[in-house]
Amino acid sequence: MKTAWRWQCVGTAGLGLALAALTGCQTWVGGLTLPSGHYLEHQPQFFAPSPPFPLARELATQEGVAAAGPAAPAGAPVPPPAPAPLPAPLPGPAVP
Repeated sequence: MKTAWRWQCVGTAGLGLALAALTGCQTWVGGLTLPSGHYLEHQPQFFAPSPPFPLARELATQEGVAAAGPAAPAGAPVPPPAPAPLPAPLPGPAVP
């Protein structure tokens, strides 16, 4: 019975060590905390470079307005808008 129990303990310990070795541990290498030694096996991710001006539609609109030129001739002054008329005063209580 003791022999079977000993083999059971050895088997459990061996299984625990095997699982620990297969799952990996955190390591500290060169100032980096890395998840395991298998991080070099993964392909690097690619991030496309961002455009010089991230708002493409707004840039196209601005360039279109600039290419069309000014709406009025440069020498002609634009008249200011007419002021809105004042509303009629409301009738109020008579003051003696």
